[in-house]
Amino acid sequence: MTEPLVRPRRKNPLARTRLPTLPPQWRSRTSHELTRAAAEGRFALQCCVACGHFTYPARDACPVCLSDELVFKDAPRGGTVLSETTLHIPADVYFRERAPWRIGLVKLDAGPTMVAHLHGDSKEGDTVRMSLQIDKAGQPVAFAQPQTETPHMSDDKQWREMTADPKFRRVLVTNGRTVIGQEVVRAMKEAGASIIFVGIADAWKPFPGEMALRAMDGVTIVPLNTADEKSTFDLAADIGAKVDILVNTSEHIRGGGLLDRHGTSTSVDEIERSYMAFLHLAQAFGPVMRMRGADGVNSAVAWVNILSVYAFANWPQFGQYSAVQAACLSLSQCLRAELRPGGVRVMNVFTGPLDTEWFQTVPPPKLAPRVLATGLVRGLKNGLEDVFVGDVAEEVHQRFAANPKALERELGQ
Repeated sequence: MTEPLVRPRRKNPLARTRLPTLPPQWRSRTSHELTRAAAEGRFALQCCVACGHFTYPARDACPVCLSDELVFKDAPRGGTVLSETTLHIPADVYFRERAPWRIGLVKLDAGPTMVAHLHGDSKEGDTVRMSLQIDKAGQPVAFAQPQTETPHMSDDKQWREMTADPKFRRVLVTNGRTVIGQEVVRAMKEAGASIIFVGIADAWKPFPGEMALRAMDGVTIVPLNTADEKSTFDLAADIGAKVDILVNTSEHIRGGGLLDRHGTSTSVDEIERSYMAFLHLAQAFGPVMRMRGADGVNSAVAWVNILSVYAFANWPQFGQYSAVQAACLSLSQCLRAELRPGGVRVMNVFTGPLDTEWFQTVPPPKLAPRVLATGLVRGLKNGLEDVFVGDVAEEVHQRFAANPKALERELGQ
């Protein structure tokens, strides 16, 4: 049975910070379809179009009928553990530092047999629930968990290596003035975060929800204006080495496309408060988070961006906002590659129109800030990279994957 996680002791500031190491990361180009499924929380395998058999690992021809028509599709998650082993002195440096490490051979209900990382509550002969997880190297791996919930299930050390659960971790929410930021703080508190730093620009200006935010136990208000480079770097110098999860809630939403705006002042504000704010945060907090990927129990584990799903395809009603969000999405992909050597995951949370003032004229369905915050925490707990919260975000994502040109035309109408 999994032992409950205990609150870690304060780190000795004189102790050396261990450098991050990564698990093996070589994969074939075909297997990157597994990466896509793992990033979105799906369990997908290759399936033969001709005979319908699932196959693993990824290959170029069906091992049953030799057809080369193989497509990736969602597969049944059930399986049975055929055998298990515990590695006490692994050859690989990453696993040696985390030994003992359990792996097992799992017979899938879908047909294939695969080697998987084993949850501590799974043993030989048990039925398990399979998932594809993104490991510290950014590659997909198979993970087997018990079919039913067990006590302290999320505290398993191998599972925490595959996820970014906020429990007992220190979180920075970059903008506490907005309802989105405040809901994220509440969700992180409910998830067990030990310390939550909340950035507030111009602290002398009152804002709705301020008293409730300041009254929360474990919440520390810090001065942060992400549009100001000096403010961002000053805060990073103060608390950068304490941040395990950074949630970028900076936003600046304005309606309008190209022809119905006069001048560029609004567009400049959008760029400064979204793209440039992201850039300031990345340059200030990114290097120290990358170095702290193996900093004991309180390692830096995740960077979270809240983005519009219209970063994929422009919504002319909010055309320039969509364009800035597309730039932020591109920047997040760069950040993901640069944080990967430290084992820090970058998770993008995509939303449709939110139920806030700046989307007042947009008809339903709109996403409640509370639902966005719970979806964000759920993505961290499951170790995802791309989270689509709400019906609109899910629909736009599926339509973009199916036919991006058709989506462009439909949004333009």
